[in-house]
Parts: sequence; C-alpha cells; structure tokens
Amino acid sequence: MNMTVKMRALRNAMGLRNWVRRQAYGEYEKLLEDEILERKLPVHVAIIMDGNRRYAHKIGVSTEEAYHFGAEITENVIDWCFDLGVEQLTVYAFSIENFCRTDEERAQLFDLMCVEFEKISMDERVHKHGVRVKAIGNTRLLPESVRAAIIKAERVTEQYTKYKLYIALAYSGRMEIVDSVRIIGDRVKSGLLSVAEIDEETVSQHLYIHEIEDGELVPEAKAAVDLIIRTGGEMRLSNFVPWQSLGNECAAYFCAPFWPEFRRIDFLRAIRTYQEREEEERLSAVTRVLKLNRFLERKELVVSYKP
Repeated sequence: MNMTVKMRALRNAMGLRNWVRRQAYGEYEKLLEDEILERKLPVHVAIIMDGNRRYAHKIGVSTEEAYHFGAEITENVIDWCFDLGVEQLTVYAFSIENFCRTDEERAQLFDLMCVEFEKISMDERVHKHGVRVKAIGNTRLLPESVRAAIIKAERVTEQYTKYKLYIALAYSGRMEIVDSVRIIGDRVKSGLLSVAEIDEETVSQHLYIHEIEDGELVPEAKAAVDLIIRTGGEMRLSNFVPWQSLGNECAAYFCAPFWPEFRRIDFLRAIRTYQEREEEERLSAVTRVLKLNRFLERKELVVSYKP
C-alpha cells in the first residue's frame, strides 16, 4: 500500500471516528435535555464568559477574532435559554478591571459592544420571544457610542416581560452594593425613606439588577441568581453578582472550555448541577424533618411514661 492510499485510509478512519463521536454526543445531549426538562429549571442564570484571549492564543488567531467567536456563543446561549425556558440571563461582558487593558483591545471591545447591541435591537428572535434587554453596571464610564447603542436596545425592548437579558458592562459587584447604599442614603436624606424601613429587600431593590412592574419594584426573589457558570477553568466568582448569588446560596458550575468553545452540552451539564444541588437540599431538609419527628416522638414517650 503506497503512502497516498495510506493517508486516504487514515483520513477516512478519522472522519468516521469524528462522525461517530458527533452522533454519540448528539444522543447524549438529547438524553440530558430530556432529563433536565423533567425537573425544576433555574429561573436566573449568570455567566462569567472567561477565556477569549487564551482561546485566541490556543488556536493562533487575533484577540479580536476570538471576541467575535465568543459573541456568537453568547447569541447561542440566549437561544438555549429560550429553548429550555430559563427566564433570566445575566452575562459578564466587561468588568471595571477590564479598563486596564490596552487601548487597542478596549477599542475592539467597545466596537463589538456597539455591533452586538445594534443586532439585539433588530433581532427578530428578541422581539418574537419578548426579551427585555438591560445593561447593568457603571455604564457612564463607557464611550458615548456604546451608551447610545445600549439606550436603543433598552428602549425597543422595554415593553417585554417574558424573558430578561442583563448585560454587565463596566461592572463591579462591590460597587453595585455601594451604589445601592448611596441611593438609599439619598432617599433617607430627602425624607422618602426612614432608617427603620431599611432591610435586605430595600438594598436588593436598589441594585443594578432590579425590575419595575406596574410602577412597583419587584420582590427580591425575582432578581436572585440561581446558577453561576464560569468557563475557562478558573474557579473564582470575580466580584460578580455577590448580593444576588450569595444571598440566594446559588449553585456554581466551573468548566474547562474557554468561552468560544462553550457548547450546549456544557450548558445542560451546568443546569443539571443546579438541579442535583436542589435535590440534595430537598432530601437534606426531608431528612432533618424526619429526624426531628423521631426525636419528638421519643420525648413524648418519655414524658407520657408513668411507672
């Protein structure tokens, strides 16, 4: 067998192996989705989209190209939320710390933000599914062009309530809490709120992630995060939605793929992690109740026993 024939046979074998792998993954993904849809879904998922630059280095492309690949994955994730029925999605697109990146990289990111918000404004899927879009963070630090694109996307979707998409830009979780306290302080100073009325829900209602329905602030539970996903192999939350996640004791899912490599099957696995944690919490609560009942029954027997 000459070298050409050997190479052709090798390529055919590799092609067959890849086809079998894709088929197997497709079947596994379908099985996993069916399993997930039988159980409680998270209402609010937050994602730290990490690893774009490392992905660029890995495959030998520019950082700008990697960011565009990542933007496509973000669009896919929004679709996956539609398909499964996840009502709220928050994505960490640009942190306060990202302002420390080079002028060239910041310019690339700001240009991409403008493009993506313009796409959101015109995306038929957004209007078909009724997605309300909102940027959260210290957006006044962003260039005017980005702020204009944000305002347009928010205005054309402000009437929608079925799904909510929060995009964290110039965001810091600690600063979000500080800003909330400042607003509350101003309301107390102006006589609109008394110190005695301040509680956890008051803070929650003045965070970046809050909604107003029929002129009223919605309860804290609707803003709470149920599941945080971080890609890129890091096991840190990086100052992302600390109040909404820790107060809710949400599940966290850390995975190895860089953001442009993130697949639907990874998203399904993350949701399964949330569901397994919920099931463990439920079983633990049931176990505690049963133990308490047995304890009370024993106490009752001891008290009622009269020799």
